[in-house]
Amino acid sequence: MITVIRKKDIAAREAMLQKIKSRSIALDRDLLARVAEIIDDVRSRGDEALIDYANRFDGVALRPGELKLDATALTESASRVDDEVRKALQESIANVRAFHERQIEASWEFNPSSDVTLGQRVRPIERAGVYIPGGTAAYPSSLIMNVVPAQIAGVERIVVATPPRTVLENPAIAAAIVELNLTEVYQVGGAQAIAALAFGTETVPRVDKITGPGNKYVAAAKKLVFGTVGIDSIAGPTEVIIIADETARADFIAADLLAQAEHDEQASAVLITNSESLALSVRIEIDRQIESLSRRSIIEQSLNQFGAAIVVENLDDASAIANDLAPEHLEIMTADAESLAAKIKHAGAIFFGEFTPEAVGDYFAGPNHILPTCGTARFSSALGVYDFVKRTTLLRYSENEMKRAAPMIAAIAEAEGFDAHALSAKIRGSE
Repeated sequence: MITVIRKKDIAAREAMLQKIKSRSIALDRDLLARVAEIIDDVRSRGDEALIDYANRFDGVALRPGELKLDATALTESASRVDDEVRKALQESIANVRAFHERQIEASWEFNPSSDVTLGQRVRPIERAGVYIPGGTAAYPSSLIMNVVPAQIAGVERIVVATPPRTVLENPAIAAAIVELNLTEVYQVGGAQAIAALAFGTETVPRVDKITGPGNKYVAAAKKLVFGTVGIDSIAGPTEVIIIADETARADFIAADLLAQAEHDEQASAVLITNSESLALSVRIEIDRQIESLSRRSIIEQSLNQFGAAIVVENLDDASAIANDLAPEHLEIMTADAESLAAKIKHAGAIFFGEFTPEAVGDYFAGPNHILPTCGTARFSSALGVYDFVKRTTLLRYSENEMKRAAPMIAAIAEAEGFDAHALSAKIRGSE
């Protein structure tokens, strides 16, 4: 099922790495065209279009007054959640809040001279829209990861959009909404939800930024509305790299690879190790553990396409491969994880040691699980409080300083061919 690539088989290794890199967040033109039509329709017909799409795509007949979820229905659904799940959600929220409170940025000013004051004012965006997918991909954990940073940032209005039936049929989603004290939940899914949040309808408010996971239609819609609103990212297929040596446990590694592969057929789960015996043991463990898993078909397709156990000469080679792939998740299970992690330049999140599986980050520890995918960790970071604020620069010059600087400002402006800019400075520099 998972391919073991031995250290001397350089060609096979390179082929696999290129295959993993080929997974893309690129969206095809036909998809973008179809989604553009949906967006235009929602812009022109508003609630009427949302109701039509709910009937067409979700098989749900909604009336205009039902687009916003009734608070009674929300609390009733939340009341059906298992107590153990509710307690886990509560502690998860507390952990996520504690981590993200440390990301709060302060406004600041400084005086480079007695006549100049410069600074930066940090303010939250006013309205955020959080999209939560439905069906088998209904994730209360993603709701938490999107909402808590926005709340800590001070966003005044947070609205949730999710396909019809999601909240009513998934008590865990409803419970997370209640625990987060959210009151605006709209039964709208897919590209039409993104359009509604970006442009507003009679019922759904227009927001300033849209975050949250979704299928390819949601991703395409976010791409198309970006600029009208802000977005978190256009997420690609998920991935994990595990770097391990002979000290690691094969059963732990196998379980973590399987956990990643169960996301979808495009997920990538890769072990990189300097121990061929470990790689072979992991393959045996995968074959054993997969027997009892409900998403076995998805896992098998994922591992067959994008799974591998790559054997390298040494752990320096392993870190080089990891930096090349810039993975979303990187687990390190080696005798000296700290030293190896110091060599990692690009990763969305790093998990240290055999008792820190990726699942602890997905659900519980506190750091955000919305991470850069498909190599984008080279230039981007996890979702955080800083994604829900904006920074306004502040400038204050005295008359004396403006007179001193005016000739230099004018000189640069004239060099660029902007006479009016030069005049704007000179007129304040003249006696």
